Amino acid sequence: VYLWLLAPFYALKLYCHDCGCIRISTLCTAKTVLGFLLASFGFVEFFYILLERSHEIQNHMVFLLSPIIRSLTVVLAICIIQLERIRGCRSSVFLFLFWVLVVVCSLVPLRAKIQLAMYEGITTDIVRYTTFFSYFSLQLAQLFLCCFADQPPEGKTNPCPVKDASFLSKMLFWWFTGLVVKGYRTPLEAGDLWNLREEDTSDKILSDLEEEWTTECAKLQQQEKTMVAAVALGTRLPDQAQILRKLQKEQSSGFCLLRTLARNLGPYFLTGTMCIIFHDFFMFAIPQVLSLLLGFMNEEDAPLWKGYFYATLMFLLSCLQSLFNHQYMYTCFTVGMRVKTAVMGLVYRKSLVINSASRRTCTVGEIVNLVSADTQKLMDFVVYFNAVWLAPIEIALCLFFLWQHLGPSALAGIATVILIFPLNGFIAKKRSKLQEVQMKFMDGRIKLMNEILNGIKILKFYAWEKAFLEQVLGYREKELKALKKSQILYSISIASFNSSTFLIAFAMFGVYVLIDDKNVLDAQKVFVSMALINILKTPLSQLPFAMSTTMQAIVSLKRLGKYLCSEELKDDNVAKAPLSTDGEGVLIDNGTFSWTKEGPPCLKRINVRVPQGSLVAVVGHVGSGKSSLLSAMLGETEKRSGSVSIKGSVAYVPQQAWIQNATVQDNVTFGREKQKTWYQRVLDACALLPDLEILPAGDSTEIGEKGLNLSGGQKQRVSLARAVYRKADVYLLDDPLSAVDAHVGQHIFDKVIGPKGVLRDKTRVLVTHGMSFLPQADLILVLVDGEITESGSYQELLSRHGAFADFIHTFASNDRKESVTETAAQRGRTSLGDTNSTNLQGMEPMSEIDEEPVPEDLGKLMEVDKARTGRVRLEMYMEYFKTIGMAFIIPIVFLYAFQQGASLAYNYWLSLWADEPIVNGTQVDTDMKLAVYGALGFAQGIAIFGTTVAISVGGIIASRHLHMDLLKNVLHSPMSFFETTPSGNLLNRFAKEIDAIDCMIPDGLKMMLGYLFKLMEVCIIVMLATPFAAVVILPLAILYAFVQSFYVATSCQLRRLESVSRSPIYTHFNETVQGASVIRAFGEQHRFIVQANKRVDFNQTSYFPRFVATRWLAVNLEFVGNGVVLAAAILSVMGKDTLSPGIVGLAVSHSLQVTGILSWIVRSWTDVENNIVSVERVKEYADTAKEAVWTVEGSSLPLAWPQTGTIEFQDYGLQYRKGLDWALKGITLKIQEREKVGIVGRTGAGKSSLALGIFRILEAAKGAIYIDGVNIAEIGLHDLRSRITIIPQDPVLFSGSLRMNLDPFDTYTDEEIWSSLELAHLKNFVSNLPDKLNYECSEGGENLSLGQRQLVCLARALLRKTKILVLDEATAAVDLETDTLIQSTIRQQFEDCTVLTIAHRLNTIMDYTRVIVMDKGHISEMDSPTNLISNRGQFYHMCREAGLV
Repeated sequence: VYLWLLAPFYALKLYCHDCGCIRISTLCTAKTVLGFLLASFGFVEFFYILLERSHEIQNHMVFLLSPIIRSLTVVLAICIIQLERIRGCRSSVFLFLFWVLVVVCSLVPLRAKIQLAMYEGITTDIVRYTTFFSYFSLQLAQLFLCCFADQPPEGKTNPCPVKDASFLSKMLFWWFTGLVVKGYRTPLEAGDLWNLREEDTSDKILSDLEEEWTTECAKLQQQEKTMVAAVALGTRLPDQAQILRKLQKEQSSGFCLLRTLARNLGPYFLTGTMCIIFHDFFMFAIPQVLSLLLGFMNEEDAPLWKGYFYATLMFLLSCLQSLFNHQYMYTCFTVGMRVKTAVMGLVYRKSLVINSASRRTCTVGEIVNLVSADTQKLMDFVVYFNAVWLAPIEIALCLFFLWQHLGPSALAGIATVILIFPLNGFIAKKRSKLQEVQMKFMDGRIKLMNEILNGIKILKFYAWEKAFLEQVLGYREKELKALKKSQILYSISIASFNSSTFLIAFAMFGVYVLIDDKNVLDAQKVFVSMALINILKTPLSQLPFAMSTTMQAIVSLKRLGKYLCSEELKDDNVAKAPLSTDGEGVLIDNGTFSWTKEGPPCLKRINVRVPQGSLVAVVGHVGSGKSSLLSAMLGETEKRSGSVSIKGSVAYVPQQAWIQNATVQDNVTFGREKQKTWYQRVLDACALLPDLEILPAGDSTEIGEKGLNLSGGQKQRVSLARAVYRKADVYLLDDPLSAVDAHVGQHIFDKVIGPKGVLRDKTRVLVTHGMSFLPQADLILVLVDGEITESGSYQELLSRHGAFADFIHTFASNDRKESVTETAAQRGRTSLGDTNSTNLQGMEPMSEIDEEPVPEDLGKLMEVDKARTGRVRLEMYMEYFKTIGMAFIIPIVFLYAFQQGASLAYNYWLSLWADEPIVNGTQVDTDMKLAVYGALGFAQGIAIFGTTVAISVGGIIASRHLHMDLLKNVLHSPMSFFETTPSGNLLNRFAKEIDAIDCMIPDGLKMMLGYLFKLMEVCIIVMLATPFAAVVILPLAILYAFVQSFYVATSCQLRRLESVSRSPIYTHFNETVQGASVIRAFGEQHRFIVQANKRVDFNQTSYFPRFVATRWLAVNLEFVGNGVVLAAAILSVMGKDTLSPGIVGLAVSHSLQVTGILSWIVRSWTDVENNIVSVERVKEYADTAKEAVWTVEGSSLPLAWPQTGTIEFQDYGLQYRKGLDWALKGITLKIQEREKVGIVGRTGAGKSSLALGIFRILEAAKGAIYIDGVNIAEIGLHDLRSRITIIPQDPVLFSGSLRMNLDPFDTYTDEEIWSSLELAHLKNFVSNLPDKLNYECSEGGENLSLGQRQLVCLARALLRKTKILVLDEATAAVDLETDTLIQSTIRQQFEDCTVLTIAHRLNTIMDYTRVIVMDKGHISEMDSPTNLISNRGQFYHMCREAGLV
């Protein structure tokens, strides 16, 4: 009936889903042959009956028809087998169920036949018996064959075996066993993992999702517009209404996201929901069977087979229950994984199109948080969502069955439930508030850490680590305070839950016994009720958890929705047109632009016509809107009015070079094919060839994050080379020549930008401060305060005698680079390279690298996050427990033992009570029994509360210590550490790993210990009842330990692989967000999206097996647990005569909990093992090299040191790393007090190394430096660094007030700060800011222009006013006017100090007392500038190149 009814529908389904034809295999042939044999049996029987028994046929037509129907059914099954093969269905659930039904139905006649044969003997009808038994064995064989899957239609490399698995193997997760065994033999590598299934890949998921989300977004914005329009008509909304609208918008965007995800992933999720409904059905069937079993124990003369039947039935139901449960979990996790992919993809794509106003509202740290924390919350939500509506139904069913057993007393149980619930609801609400607080502080802490890591060099130079350490710890303390409150509330919640079984039972039994003396508790009532109450516990505990997860998910959805719906760049900001030979390359017509919709315009009344192929120079003071003008041409700003159009493709060089963490070659080609000759030409034109000779592996050297191991000038030139390599039509160059030396700048201008350069036929817009280039420009635009005041050619502007002409006359004397002769430029070419190198790695002096073969890892710089292998070492647990302290741990264990002892006692007391004989329909002393029961139960509840609080507090102590150690270790690490460690790895430690130590480890420990003790209790009870059960329990325990050890090795390794592959996602995200404008300008969004997809997919390949591993283990373990149920039940039936029903009830109802307990132990155990990895990863940095101590205790250093400021080098030598060549060798030199010394030299000559040596960023390899006669190697680093000052090359600001950026320790008065700002020419700017000194700088100081940041750094130096000042040519990003101001300020203010300047612009050091010329790590010349020029040495040549002599 089953087959005939459903076959048409099944055939239709196969018809709709075609997966390619499968070749005929042995399996398929065997199935078909067996099928034909079975069918032939039916036909043979038909003819046999026709011939032999024809006379009986009239009465019994059924005998004739049944074999025919049977045979036809088998033929239909054969047809379905072939149809499945043709449509590519490899394992059939449909036929598997058919053969199961066939075998089950044949069992009845089988038993009858066997009994008959024993009764009559076989010989009577030998043909019938043999045919029947062979028929039955053929059916069994078919069933067996149905457990295997056919071969795949077509081959793919390392596919996921779930595709090839048969139906049974999928249900039991046997397809996963291969990986577990492999992981047990050798630690897994990334290469051992399977490829993702096609439906799990980013491409597949996002291709469907993106379109839907775009339409949803458009709908939302439409609603928004109508709302705005409606408001515009009326009056202005009051503030509350505006806030409400904002909230509404956030919520609707969150729901939109949920809708879109549900549409795409819903159908698959529903199959999981079906599984959980089946699971519930089996779960409720078990107590009914238990009731029958206990009834059987009470009956004197019941046949034994009934008992065995009930015992087996319980075992089968338990097995089915666990199968369906794990199928459900598997579906949920798969959906969760897809949600993660989808959200990550959407956020990433969004970060490429978000506009600058929205970008300012969310920092990089927050965006990374969306991808890490919020996606995790959504994944949890998928797993627990069904509990929200299922749990109440399960609770209602439990109460209904309880009512059947105990009548109205069940209401007492309901009352208890109703009391427990609001308490927990209240706690959950409180906790979610606390969690928001905690998240806020965590966000702040991570954001601050991100900035510390980005600006670590400055912190070291200024000795500011302490101030920032305090700030981070301030956030951390607040975060832990919120966590502690939350954990104590959680402990109350856990205690009330774990005692809930007892409380409900106590209330029900108490009311039941006290209402009426005739109400007696017998074994059936007590233990069936207990089994039901145990079922009740699951939904009760899941519900609040599901609620809080849902609440968190809603918060996360709001956050994601808000980000994903934020304003995007408008495509119509810039009209793109194809390239045409004549007309304008760039045209701006009456444009007004601003950075935000509401903000003041940054550019007003802009009219620009850039003819095709011309060179336009844009000049103006710091902050006059030069960079904004280029942004407007790129469409990065809000266009208020006017129009912008650009013809052809665009290449863009930003003011601050954006460098990817990749090789130099990848940075230059930027996703294009490498064309050898053109590539070489570009490198030559951009003066990169000399630098490549210095780098350890030439152009395959890996550049660190944000270009860490390149100097400022090299970064800028790589950035320029990337643009030139593009062969675009329009070039927008934002001051690319500021960071390079004069002669290099001239070379680049001649070779690249100028009228004879590589780009001579292209349209070029150049922002510049260099006066010497202006005469060669076709058009010059002068910007003042966001308006173009003058435009024209150089001669026209000079003849107008306007602001520009004055500007030129003031500075022409200063910057006489117009007189650079061609020959000087020619000569300069032989010795190129820029002199500003604050470089650490790449600056190994010029050794003959080219001739040696380049080893593989020479150019590698970044340490990739490595996965440790093997089990977690015991030391890690010891470390963790040591941090908590023994004083805490011993009471915890005692409390646990006490709590389980109380539980065992009250359960045993119940079984004694149930066996109490009934006298005259009543039991004696019920009140006393109830009182003892209650006392034991309450004692247990208090013990539970004690243990959970103790563990939470212990966990917080440990986590505070570990975070503190990590932070101190990181801040005490030397500079070289930060250059080889990606910031993503460090942030991952501070965010994800610390979070795991805060919450996951204590929670895991609570669960693990709780369930371990519970398991001991169950085993004791089962053995008390049937001591013989020990025989079964021991082998099961051994099997359990065996499976567990297999699993843990694999699971830990998968977890490690997963967290290692997570770091690159964040690093890539970080990089993209920072370079979004460049990526957009080059139109490379698609390539970056593909890269991001690859990284996410790579992460998912290790995440997928991770959760399947848990399912594999749980299914196999629960079969072990169900074995205990079977043993307890069968042994009870066997000992029916000796055992009392009370003890049997106790044993069986407890054994029913074993499966749950086992799977929880493993889950919590692996959670703890997996999260203890976090301790290991946080501890990793304790063993790395550290710098010297910050302050030396009891040092006799006078407070006013250095008083005079003399510096003496004695035979000083320096290496970047052991084994490399000397960066400085044998330097002996004495600098007198108040001397002004300039340091010059080519790239890699060791100029910056001198500065690094004075600050002990690098320690001396030999010799020593004395300042005021004190050997600096013998004093603390902070003592040294806080008393000398540097103005570094890259101006770094931290987010926080301007005041904090100038004086983080609050040591100076406001007056002192204002006077330093005045001297740094920032007073006017700052006093015009809304909050003056409290003005909030954004992340990295992005809301100040580069020049202004440089001036802030100068103000820092003026404020500290130490006797020694080191200037690492800080005037690179400043226009000439500001430059002159800075130079004069330094001359006046630091007159009585010793000043060392690492110079690029030689004119700034012409009046210094001495000039040191460095070459290949030693001093080649040293004298006053005039003497050096008259000596006609190296310095003289350099001056000639710069046109100064």
